[in-house]
Amino acid sequence: MAKLTPMLKQYLEVKKQHPDALLFFRLGDFYEMFGEDAEIGARELSITLTSREAGKGRRLPMCGVPHHAADRYVATLVGKGYKVAICEQMEDPKTAKGVVHREVVRLVTPGTVTDDEMLEAKSNNYLAAISKGAQGYGLAYTDITTGEFAGTECTGSEAQALLVDEIARLQPAEVLLTPELEDLKDTLQQVGGPITFNICSEDAFSYDRACIALMEQFQCSSLIGFGCERHILCTSAAGAILDYLDTTQKTVLSHLQSLRIYSTQKYMVLDPVTRRNLELTSTLRTDQKRGSLLGVLDETMTAMGGRVIRQWLDQPSMDLAEINGRLEGVEEFVNNGLWREQCRRLLRDVFDLERLVGKVGCGSANARDLIALKESLEKISPLKELLANFGSPLIQRLRSELDELRDVVELLEASIEPDPPAGVKEGNLIRTGYHPEIDRLRRVCREGKGWIAALEQEERARTGIKSLKVGFNRVFGYYIEVTKANLAAVPSDYQRKQTLANAERYITPALKEKENLILGAEERVTELEYQVFTQIRAAVAREGERIQRTARAVAQLDVLCSLAFVAIRYNLVRPEIDDGTEIIIKGGRHLIVESCLEDVEFVPNDTHLDTDVNRIIILTGPNMAGKSTYLRQLALIVLLAQMGSFVPAASARIGLVDRIFTRVGAVDDLGTGQSTFMVEMTELANILVNATPRSLIIIDELGRGTSTYDGMAISQAAIEHIHNKVKARTIVSTHYHELTQLEDMLPCVKNYQVLVEEKQGRIVFLYTITRGGTDRSYGINVARMAGVPRPVVQRALQLLGRWELPQVPGQMQLHELIFNEAAAVQEEQSEILAELSELNINELTPLQALMKLAAWQGQLKGGNKG
Repeated sequence: MAKLTPMLKQYLEVKKQHPDALLFFRLGDFYEMFGEDAEIGARELSITLTSREAGKGRRLPMCGVPHHAADRYVATLVGKGYKVAICEQMEDPKTAKGVVHREVVRLVTPGTVTDDEMLEAKSNNYLAAISKGAQGYGLAYTDITTGEFAGTECTGSEAQALLVDEIARLQPAEVLLTPELEDLKDTLQQVGGPITFNICSEDAFSYDRACIALMEQFQCSSLIGFGCERHILCTSAAGAILDYLDTTQKTVLSHLQSLRIYSTQKYMVLDPVTRRNLELTSTLRTDQKRGSLLGVLDETMTAMGGRVIRQWLDQPSMDLAEINGRLEGVEEFVNNGLWREQCRRLLRDVFDLERLVGKVGCGSANARDLIALKESLEKISPLKELLANFGSPLIQRLRSELDELRDVVELLEASIEPDPPAGVKEGNLIRTGYHPEIDRLRRVCREGKGWIAALEQEERARTGIKSLKVGFNRVFGYYIEVTKANLAAVPSDYQRKQTLANAERYITPALKEKENLILGAEERVTELEYQVFTQIRAAVAREGERIQRTARAVAQLDVLCSLAFVAIRYNLVRPEIDDGTEIIIKGGRHLIVESCLEDVEFVPNDTHLDTDVNRIIILTGPNMAGKSTYLRQLALIVLLAQMGSFVPAASARIGLVDRIFTRVGAVDDLGTGQSTFMVEMTELANILVNATPRSLIIIDELGRGTSTYDGMAISQAAIEHIHNKVKARTIVSTHYHELTQLEDMLPCVKNYQVLVEEKQGRIVFLYTITRGGTDRSYGINVARMAGVPRPVVQRALQLLGRWELPQVPGQMQLHELIFNEAAAVQEEQSEILAELSELNINELTPLQALMKLAAWQGQLKGGNKG
């Protein structure tokens, strides 16, 4: 084996400790990667791959990135799912004996990133862990950038489904699993987006070990107050997280102050399909926030508020007191526009307190972060004063949780320079007057530099050399430079230091003495400033819990203001929420659709559902008439109400809903090899098995993925089951008009239709929902409106008459349909003839004439009209 250099031996030893991570190995001003890591790094970062001698003619691949720009490269790699181990030089290479000592100071993984440029300001970045026991699953998760640490247990017959729902809600960046749960990876990946999985040892999930770790983390002697003894699986998962953080972060995360254990029964359950179909946080088409419900609601002024409004939307409440408390808060901000805008202006200047204190807790905050923290806390006092005008119990509770932290503000005001550098080891961090020794050393530096500045004038006068200069560089320090033309005038006490092409550089004993004094003072003051800065940062970290409590209150106030702002913008109203089973909405609207309309008004519609006589609505009407919009708008109004928001309606009374199920649209699931129909039936099975009388079910065109009679049979059987067994509030849209007969067969079924007007074979959508059923879908009319060529439309009409007319009493006669179609054609021909008769051929160029002919031909073929 070729003999390796001591540095490469050191590299391989460190790499052996972190085989699953890309190793950023600090060499001077660069982080270098070697071997396979270098090949991956060069490919993923689009940087040059080089090599270095590895003995016996072998070359070792290598690549590197500048240390000052490393964060950007680390972010790219972590964003692609890699782990990155940061190996730093732990001593000054100038004073090191032998190979510089190096250690991995941090392991950056998708779930543990803390750098701002790797994070979305208004989204959490969760690290989750899952344990398994006889009763079900334990789930814990944390966002180490904010200090959030929570967990729950998913038990019973629905345990795995509940776990999947929670992963779909959290969208964790990284998940820790026990070896026995490795088979869960594919299921979780389908609902949780791009997740990095880590299989940890069983010991990492030990309950006893978890209790010890949690007590150490929270600096307490008992976990009774956290409820850990009643939630063993959740506690075990939380312990696995702390074990992983200890391995990756190499530091105490003091801002993880407590573990919040919650029950999923306190919140409305939304499965992954429903979240996707309702476009809660991203759109189906672009997967972007813009165009989603969150995109409409989020007018928050702070990053903290942006994260909390997403949490409220993702996890609507089942607690009437909590819901009505939020609604009262929103109502006060709606009714007091001046105070609302004053509050929003104050919030605009508040930085991300949660992530700032997270950085402080991790020991990564710089002086600029502390100044941002100070400036944010300075807004708390006027905010509290403003909130004294409000009467809402929630607003007053949040006001009481706002801590002005005057001690922290005064400390930072006195100690940190107002405009400090980004680095913490460059000096100029500590304010003059805070630390006597720092002031003295700065004075020494200042006076010494003043002496050197005066020296240039003195030496010019003494030597008579007008061009003499005193300069400085890092290699030779301070020097006196004399051009070669003036060398004869150089005094005898000058000592030559360096020869240049056109000059000589000298030092004197007095200059060297001052240099030692200045450089020594500069080095010492820089070191001392860093030490003092870390002490100040540690003092702030000790107040982390107070800052976090204030941050949470600020975030919720921001959400209330945002919801009020949106309520004013879109004319939303406060809903009535109760524990009954009625849903009565007057003039309901689809908030997302309405927000996109510019010159057109949204047509509102009413809804009445309950568990008695109006349990199930069967909705019929043509495509494009608004059935799907109506279904979704009902689900969104219910969800908005239970998150604590005003709703788009003239009025709304909503009995609590425990789950919203949606069976909307159908596509093949290529990832699992499921056909359109199989996807439909899987979603239907989920509804029929898990829905309760408190649920809301939305089904859009069930059974269209199979034959007509199969689809109709399944649809009727499903409706009967929901009516007789599940008894949930339900709306089913369908083109199986035969299902409207169920109104006469089942007492709690009501027919509704979407109105249209027909004029000369053309239909006009009215988008109005009214009682009654329809026996037509107007599919051919819609096809013509979509631009299907006229011969195809005419052939479809002929086939429709052959297949459907004898079976449907009272339907429009075929000759009427054909007559209307012929009338439409004749009307187009007349328009063309009239245009031709008025055309001045002498004024047309040949090209214009050809274009006219092509346009008329297109009209006659149905390419432009129809």
